[in-house]
Amino acid sequence: MLAPMEAVRLLLGLRHRGRAEDLPAVLARAAPLLDAQTAGVLLIDYGQMELCPLQGTPSDTVEALPVEGTTAGLAFTTARETWLPDGDGGRLWQPLLHGAERLGVLEMRRSDYPSEADRRDLEVIAALVAELIASRRFYGDAVEHTRRRLPMQVAAEIIWNQLPPLTLAVDGTVLTAVLEPCYDVGGDAFDYAANGDLLHVGLFDTVGHGIAASALTTLTLNTYRNARRSGLSLTDTYRSIDKWIRAQYPGSFVTAMLAELDTVTGAYRRISAGHPVELLLRDGRSMPALPAPTALPLGLGNMLSRQPAVIELALRPGDTIVFYTDGIIEARDVTGVLFGPDRLAAFMLDLLRRRTPAPEAMRRLIHNVIAYESGELRDDATAAMLQWRH
Repeated sequence: MLAPMEAVRLLLGLRHRGRAEDLPAVLARAAPLLDAQTAGVLLIDYGQMELCPLQGTPSDTVEALPVEGTTAGLAFTTARETWLPDGDGGRLWQPLLHGAERLGVLEMRRSDYPSEADRRDLEVIAALVAELIASRRFYGDAVEHTRRRLPMQVAAEIIWNQLPPLTLAVDGTVLTAVLEPCYDVGGDAFDYAANGDLLHVGLFDTVGHGIAASALTTLTLNTYRNARRSGLSLTDTYRSIDKWIRAQYPGSFVTAMLAELDTVTGAYRRISAGHPVELLLRDGRSMPALPAPTALPLGLGNMLSRQPAVIELALRPGDTIVFYTDGIIEARDVTGVLFGPDRLAAFMLDLLRRRTPAPEAMRRLIHNVIAYESGELRDDATAAMLQWRH
């Protein structure tokens, strides 16, 4: 018989003492309380290709599984529990969600499929496990060791440590992003903040690569946050970032999309600072492009005397906006043909028709772009997807 509260008390023992790598042993002790023979955590790797046992898991209890073509992968991509029966019962996989961020899956070996009431209790357990992973990850490197399938370059290390969670969901609005190459990214970045009814979004593409680019990106991100937290308008935010880049990195520049969305009314405002124009997808089709760019890249703003133009648009319920850096549309196949904005729009519209969840749509997009370039990107490629009342 399920004893969920006993399992909760056992897991909560990690709140004030314990590391992420201690979680597998605690889950093994909790498994009998959940009518399971075994219980374990698999985390998604940085490339979002494989679900990997959390460091500290005995090698004979849980194995790494590919996302594609597995029941565990289906639980991850759909954010819904899955069940795979076998002769002695089966395996239950539950998505591990920290907010809307997909961390991985919780795997349980059971003698039978749980009842509806038990599944509700197990959802609570999975939510608690996700919270413990998110809160314990910064006290050691177990989560990072688990998620890395390749050595990470220092430039990428710097950028990943600057970024917010990949996915945000609040009041019917979803924002999710993806970056590649995940182990060597240095010039691309994104940021967001949901403050009251206002969602702030920034997408940045820094000139250059490596440590120099990541240092400039770090300044850009933190100047953007400082301007936002100081209550500056979009125009003054542009000016602030532009001023600091010129002062600290003269001659360098960053293209950017600086946007705001009123999540109640759908009022959308943005500045395109030398950045590729976003896609607006509505009712199964791509809408005419908004004016872009409306300002010079950040760091070059002093070359024009006019103010950066802020474009305004009233979104409709169900609208989707796709932001991207030039690494997406400038990907080339073996014959040199560009991926291009039309192919991007067609790909995203197909995913929307299939009702693909936004985080999964971004995962599939970046893998499609990588495959288009025969498995190796020539440039950093970043995309973000914003859905309003979808």
